[in-house]
Amino acid sequence: MKLLLTLGLALVTAFSAYAEKPLDLKAFAQQYYKTMSATQAPNAGTKELEAYLALLTDDIGNQHIPYQPDDSRTPDGKKQMRKGMSFYLGAHTLFESTLLNTFVFNDTGFAIRYKNFAKGIHPQSKQPIEYTSTMMEVIEIENGKVAMIRKYHE
Repeated sequence: MKLLLTLGLALVTAFSAYAEKPLDLKAFAQQYYKTMSATQAPNAGTKELEAYLALLTDDIGNQHIPYQPDDSRTPDGKKQMRKGMSFYLGAHTLFESTLLNTFVFNDTGFAIRYKNFAKGIHPQSKQPIEYTSTMMEVIEIENGKVAMIRKYHE
């Protein structure tokens, strides 16, 4: 009986040692913002893009009203984001961003509100671009990764 009790306690201890700590969404939101902003920098490349994509699920959903009204999650969501974001890598000659607010919603999501200023050359039209925007991103989390991004302009 003592042997079974000892074995049972050993198993419980072993499994609890491997149990995941809950995700600190406040810290994750800060990491997400920093990593996402790095993809917009003038010198951004594949390294910055892949660091950002590593935070996302493979079937990530991305909605950016009014440009992307569809919020469907598809098996190749991350692949589609990689393709879309690669097109714009390095388009900015100047990029500044300030995190304004972070809101955490229990263990399922967070929202970040930030202000951007950017200048650059549009990769398709080759026309100069310059804009200032205040954005809110509402992020849904699944299994420690970003599963849905919803972007809104102020």
